[in-house]
Formats: sequence, structure tokens, C-alpha cells
Amino acid sequence: MRQLLNSVKKFLKSDDGPTSVEYCVMMAFIFLVCFAAIVGLGATTHELYSDSLTEIEK
Repeated sequence: MRQLLNSVKKFLKSDDGPTSVEYCVMMAFIFLVCFAAIVGLGATTHELYSDSLTEIEK
């Protein structure tokens, strides 16, 4: 148990903690941008297929 506490203390004192948090924030931002792009592309594609189906049914 003492070794675990020492490891946690060492991790918090080192620069690895803030760096990993920064990477997590960047990854979350990239994920949100990709998700927004996919949602937008999906809506556009759905509209395109709906318009094509309407034209075929005429």
C-alpha cells in the first residue's frame, strides 16, 4: 500500500500528469470535431438519397 501511495505522489509531482491531461483534452476536442463532421455529412447524404428517391418515384 505504501508503494502505491509513493507511486501516486511521484506521478503527481512529475510533469506527466498535466501533460496527460492536455493530451486528453486535445483528444476530446478532435473527437468532437470528427463527430460533428460525421453528423453533418450524414445529414447531407440522407437528404441526397431522399431527393434521389423522390425523383425516381415520379
